[in-house]
Amino acid sequence: MPEQLGFDLPSVPALGRADFMVAPSNAMALAMVESLQRGKLVLTGPEGAGKTHLVHVWASRMNATIRAAKDIRDEDVLLLSQGAVAVEDVPLIANDPAAQTALFHLHNLALAEGHALLFTGRSPVRDWGLTLPDLASRIAAAPTAALEAPDDTLLSAVLAKLFADRQLTPKADLIPYLIRRMPRSFADARALVDQLDAASLAQKRPVSRALAAQLLDNDKGAS
Repeated sequence: MPEQLGFDLPSVPALGRADFMVAPSNAMALAMVESLQRGKLVLTGPEGAGKTHLVHVWASRMNATIRAAKDIRDEDVLLLSQGAVAVEDVPLIANDPAAQTALFHLHNLALAEGHALLFTGRSPVRDWGLTLPDLASRIAAAPTAALEAPDDTLLSAVLAKLFADRQLTPKADLIPYLIRRMPRSFADARALVDQLDAASLAQKRPVSRALAAQLLDNDKGAS
């Protein structure tokens, strides 16, 4: 059978519950998010750790609205507060007083109506840098579900999913090869699959160990 070449197709992430790979590093966070029906919860973890995936799992289950913190304004608060809401990337509004004020009002109204709030950010809440004291104290009072760094099993599953999202089927020896040599993060896994796909298209070569070795060697030479 000829080796598979990449095709210039859009990457469509699969964000359903069945697509979320459970491992010791994320099982507790998953359980806490899935149990959130009232009140509030903070979800933290590094870039690419699965926060957005978990948000979509929860939003689908709760029929919740997902909104970036930087996009929330006072005129949105009344409508948003009528149901469960996931607010992503809260630390990005650390220097936006208007967005912080709107989020503070949403927090109060949504909880008063008996709805659930899910907040996300990469770092622990103490490092979010929120300047509105009332908002900062209320978010700090929420329980935190933390996604941890992946082990080999989870990182392998994530790589397989990233290849599948791009409709690529790598040979069986590629993912173990990558696991032994790549940096240990979800963000690096995503970037590496992106690079492999782009290099495969540009060089008209299959996604393989040889192509991966070339990319990783180039990265070492540039560092």
